[in-house]
Amino acid sequence: MPGSPHSDRPPICLTRRGRAVLVAFAATLTLILLWLTVGPGAFAGSGEGRGAPVRPARTVVVEPGETLWEIASAADPGSDPRVVVQRIIDLNGLAGDPTVHPGQELRLPAS
Repeated sequence: MPGSPHSDRPPICLTRRGRAVLVAFAATLTLILLWLTVGPGAFAGSGEGRGAPVRPARTVVVEPGETLWEIASAADPGSDPRVVVQRIIDLNGLAGDPTVHPGQELRLPAS
């Protein structure tokens, strides 16, 4: 405004380096605040000693003539085999070609 006392000040201009320093400072401050708010317990694997113990993954070797349906039924008899078959496909990266071959080792989902 023409009569205001602040009209004589030039606008703030930052150099490229000044902007980079300002952005880095803001990012660092944000990360520190998030760490203090959420805490170190938010990191993956930091729950050691809490909850259920982690069981090692089970694997099976495909026998001649065996299908994913049979493997899924044997792996988790109380569940719907369609769901278990899909979990085996996802776990082993068989989405493109879900056929199994004798001697192939498959990881099974935890039941």
